[in-house]
Amino acid sequence: MTISADDSGPVRIVTAVLRDGDRVLLCHRSAGRRWYPDVWDLPGGHVEEGEDPKESLVRELREELGITASEPSSPPMHEIRTATYDMQIWLIDRWTGTPVNAAPDEHDAVAWFETSDLDSLRLGHESYLLMLTAVLVT
Repeated sequence: MTISADDSGPVRIVTAVLRDGDRVLLCHRSAGRRWYPDVWDLPGGHVEEGEDPKESLVRELREELGITASEPSSPPMHEIRTATYDMQIWLIDRWTGTPVNAAPDEHDAVAWFETSDLDSLRLGHESYLLMLTAVLVT
C-alpha cells in the first residue's frame, strides 16, 4: 500500500480485516517502505481510477495474499480519514485459497494474531488495536 496525495485530494485506500475464528491476519510493512515502514498493517491498497472500492479490495487481496475473496455485501466496518488518505476497512471472513505473502516487495511477513498478541505489535494506525479487538470478541 503506497500513500501519497496529489492535487486531486486524498488517496482512496481499501483494506481488509481477514478474520479466521479467533485470529486476524496482518501484513508487516518492510522497514524500507516510504510510508508507514516497519509496522503491522491491514492488507489492501489503492483504489484505481474508475474502479469500485469493493472491486479494488478483491483485487488487492488477490495481489497481496493470493486469495480470492467475495466482494463485500455490507458497507465498510470502519473508515479512517486524514489529510492524505481516505481508508475504508471491510471485515472479510470467507475466501478461497491460503493467504501467503504474494507481495514481498511491500511486506516482509504476513501472520495470524490472536487478541493477546495485538498489544505487543507496532500497528499501522492507532485505531487498529480497538477495532481488531472488537472484531475478535464478536
